Amino acid sequence: MDVEEYARRGLAEGTEEKTLQETLADHVVRLKNASPSYASAFARAVIEEVKNTRGLSGDFFTFEPAGVRMGEFGVGSRGKGDFFAHRQISRIIGKTSASVGVDEMDDAGAVCAGGKYIICTVDGMHSRLSDYPYLAGFHVTRATLRDTYVMGAKPIMLFSDIHVADDGDVAKIFDYTAGITTVGEAMDVPLVTGSTLRIGGDMVLGSRLTGCVGAVGVAEHLTARKSTQPGDVLLMTEGAGGGTIATAAIYSGFPEVVEETINLNFLMACEALMKSSVFTQVHAMTDVTNGGLRGDAFEMAETAGCRIVIDESDIGSLVQPQVKEMLEALKIDYLGVSLDSLLVVAPAGAADEICRVIRSAGVTMKQVGHVEEGKPEAVLRAGGKDHDFSPRFRESAYTPVKKVADTETRDFEEMKAGVVRASEAAIQKKQRVLSRLRAGKGGF
Repeated sequence: MDVEEYARRGLAEGTEEKTLQETLADHVVRLKNASPSYASAFARAVIEEVKNTRGLSGDFFTFEPAGVRMGEFGVGSRGKGDFFAHRQISRIIGKTSASVGVDEMDDAGAVCAGGKYIICTVDGMHSRLSDYPYLAGFHVTRATLRDTYVMGAKPIMLFSDIHVADDGDVAKIFDYTAGITTVGEAMDVPLVTGSTLRIGGDMVLGSRLTGCVGAVGVAEHLTARKSTQPGDVLLMTEGAGGGTIATAAIYSGFPEVVEETINLNFLMACEALMKSSVFTQVHAMTDVTNGGLRGDAFEMAETAGCRIVIDESDIGSLVQPQVKEMLEALKIDYLGVSLDSLLVVAPAGAADEICRVIRSAGVTMKQVGHVEEGKPEAVLRAGGKDHDFSPRFRESAYTPVKKVADTETRDFEEMKAGVVRASEAAIQKKQRVLSRLRAGKGGF
């Protein structure tokens, strides 16, 4: 519970301060098991702080609201809304000197230094793994290393950020770190730095854990999505999923499936490929995560300006059997959910050798599509016909709560207008502050 938000809303709705203090204190007593006297003093202090912030104006204290909530726009849910929001983020950042920048919607960014490419990426832990910190740490670390490898980079270090709400047990930090370093030590990539904080400081009650893990790598041969070319084929490995599949399993009554997600197959496959002579023929790589194959194929087509055709016939066989059985039982579309498979884009002539190298690492790989000239789009070829393969508004609903959340949506075009207006306001604010900084040679 965010007590600051609670107080802010109460004051905005005209609730009397005495009543607001009493109701907030009741929540504090219940959630923190605090004494009534402490809870009352705490509530009073929260209200006082919130009152002190009312009426502030100017660039540093206000922002242009989009009038659209994160959840209703699907931000973080790896669908159309999420992709659109990320395109706005890239507009705010603008064109930079990066070799691979955020505008290319790739798995990581790259800059050139000393004749090599330095790769940096960061992944947030799955929000529903808060009560399972080891799983959260393991899967987010594997995810960030995947994003490094698919850029053609050898990971050299990890960094982490851990936030636990005020009432969370300190042990969550330790279990989360153990999950991170299990993957790091197995792949000989050290965790070198990080940050540990409370979510919202004193203002958030509860035990929620959140955080991220990032990686830095070095590459000589970049395999960014923009290198995808007409005539290429798409090769995909078997996937058992990561944080998303583990979450689906836990919250849908299939805990035994979680163990299937604990593997290093993707990372070992990348290691084998990068050490082979055929690696230099690889044009692009990605992991099947962002809204599943639907989302990744769409993003690759957009970035590369090509038409991507996905052949449905062999994809089902690349979903780990127990995972597939669970997804089918729960009626979850495996084409629209993160499978954590490796997707390689390369010339047709290199396909057999790439598959052979991947199999040498004990990982199955098959051709699942090809790249054509034409309108930047992704299509699914099934039964001899091409079908729309655009990402849905959100990725496949993979928990009971998500299935309910998917039942109510606002008009997407209306929401987009508000999001664009807010992003444009942020760009203008950035320019105003930059102008003042530059005029003052570093200060105001």
